[in-house]
Amino acid sequence: MQAITQDILGGPEVLRLGTVARPEPRIGQVLVRVHAAGVNPADAMNRQTGIFGGQPPFVLGWDVSGVIEAVGPGVTLFAPGDEVFGLLPFPAGGGAYAEFAIAPTRSLIAKPAGLSHVQAAAMPLAGLTAWQALVETAGLAAGERVLITGASGGVGHLAVQIATARGAHVIALASGANAQFVRGLGAAEVLDHHTRDVGELSDLDVVLDVLGAEYLLKAVRALRPGGRLVSTLPQSLAAAAPAAAEKDVRINGLFVESDRLGLMALAELVNDAELKPTVAATYPLAEAGTAHATKHGPGKVVLTVA
Repeated sequence: MQAITQDILGGPEVLRLGTVARPEPRIGQVLVRVHAAGVNPADAMNRQTGIFGGQPPFVLGWDVSGVIEAVGPGVTLFAPGDEVFGLLPFPAGGGAYAEFAIAPTRSLIAKPAGLSHVQAAAMPLAGLTAWQALVETAGLAAGERVLITGASGGVGHLAVQIATARGAHVIALASGANAQFVRGLGAAEVLDHHTRDVGELSDLDVVLDVLGAEYLLKAVRALRPGGRLVSTLPQSLAAAAPAAAEKDVRINGLFVESDRLGLMALAELVNDAELKPTVAATYPLAEAGTAHATKHGPGKVVLTVA
């Protein structure tokens, strides 16, 4: 089969279209004919540093949407021909930048009929990150005030919709150019990160931060005592820990997990017209390097395969 591979770590130029052996599903696995694969910052990190995949060669990609090609022994959840989407095990899995990918059966669910494969591939990693941060970690409730940084990005634009669907008052940090887009997702307030400071806020219940650095300390100051901060950059939390402890703010760092129940919750929001991923750009599989090298906004970048 064809797949995007790399022989060395480095910039987008190391990605190349090559031929690799087509995998065969084992017990508890299915073979997916990939129609689309989402592009995430984690892919770029792995390409450059090998932080998740070790030394190359390897095939990038955790977000996948496609059709079941074959099932392993004992698999009853899916059958060939089923349309599915999901998150390959993070970080130990991967392999979505290819014509076929192996997936544990319960890392996938049926693709919502209202989403194309391209849209579905834009959702798993970013959507599960937002869901696990806001719902499962922070326990966001109706009426609470939540700040979402990077609100027009992959995680952020889905987080705004999830928080809105839960009845929260959403304050979104984004650029002025993306303010209208973010308001259209349900944000009650939009702060232009060029002209407004998170430190101006106060009495927040929850913050979902995807930016790290100085934003973490500002977020702690903006939270009420007993508030919750969830960061997608756990390695950045140490600097904010003393201030959080002093103010009685709970801080958590989150790495996304593949989760069938979370995917089903996201799919339910899609079916209820409360969640829709935005696709910023698409590229054919062979142009994965260009997809990595080009800056896009707002929403997610997706590779088209089949």
